[in-house]
Amino acid sequence: MTAARKRVVVLDYGSGNLHSAVKALDRAGAEVELTREPGAVSEADGLLVPGVGAFDAVMHQLRGVRGDELIDRRLAGGRPVLGICVGLQVMFERGVERGVETEGLGQWPGTVEELSAPVLPHMGWNTVEPPADSVLFDGIADERFYFVHSYAATEWTLEGRTESTRPRVTWAEHGQRFVAAVENGPLSATQFHPEKSGEAGIQLLRNWIASL
Repeated sequence: MTAARKRVVVLDYGSGNLHSAVKALDRAGAEVELTREPGAVSEADGLLVPGVGAFDAVMHQLRGVRGDELIDRRLAGGRPVLGICVGLQVMFERGVERGVETEGLGQWPGTVEELSAPVLPHMGWNTVEPPADSVLFDGIADERFYFVHSYAATEWTLEGRTESTRPRVTWAEHGQRFVAAVENGPLSATQFHPEKSGEAGIQLLRNWIASL
């Protein structure tokens, strides 16, 4: 008997590679729906929050469909959420882009700022440094992933109360070290684009789906 496919909602709020994310999740074995309908968002096994563009614009669009409340409600109930690219960045307290400071979702302490690098944006394939106990990178720790960004979180200050609640933080480097992915209880996120990262990206999505 075939196990039922996990239901994943891609949050439809007007930003991100929505259809690419839907296709990648389908390839990874999920039953996927693109919607902002609160009931579907709250009841899905997993919620994917994509994000492309400026931090300020993404936050404005998210709040426009009450996405901030939907994400917060899921996480408060221990329901898994995966953020991608700016979908990772907005999980921090604030973002600063071109002198504009914007309040983020505040799930994690810290500020997203412009990378100090000789060439921006950081565009293309790069390696990552996941912790040994990573779930997302199980079997793909040595693979390369596809990045497109000029801004990132370069510090991580949130600690777990116990070893079992310790956040798993993955790092990468472009000019300086930055947060490439986080696994923190029900909330996970990647700075790179799994949906553009070939088979390694699909396997990362499979790993996340399997954990739901």
